[in-house]
Amino acid sequence: MLPITDFASLLAAARAQPVPQRLLFAFCNRRLHDDHTPAEAERFAAGEGGILLPALCVDKSVLELGDFASLATQADSLDASWQVVFVAAIDDSGSQDADAPLKRMVQTIQTGGDVGRYLAFNRQGELLQFL
Repeated sequence: MLPITDFASLLAAARAQPVPQRLLFAFCNRRLHDDHTPAEAERFAAGEGGILLPALCVDKSVLELGDFASLATQADSLDASWQVVFVAAIDDSGSQDADAPLKRMVQTIQTGGDVGRYLAFNRQGELLQFL
């Protein structure tokens, strides 16, 4: 298995799979929750904390994807406010089959579930880690 260190290595790993892959993307905005404390607001203003809410979701075959900059430009044309994109891979057996896994991914993010099973990238395409 190829190590995934950036978006290009993700694409290389997906393309190297014996079964064609489809990538699921959830582009998210960072927000403060409604009942935040003043300390949480300070952390948020400093670029830390907050919650992530999906703003745009899409699935794409790895054959449809180029580099991260192209993907980000496409996302920006629909909603330029995203700050983090979560990514998952599934076997590409047709886009209608991507609906349920994409909905589960969005629900996991919305409910603050375990996002550690997904890869995450910032707007610059840098791989993020959530602890």
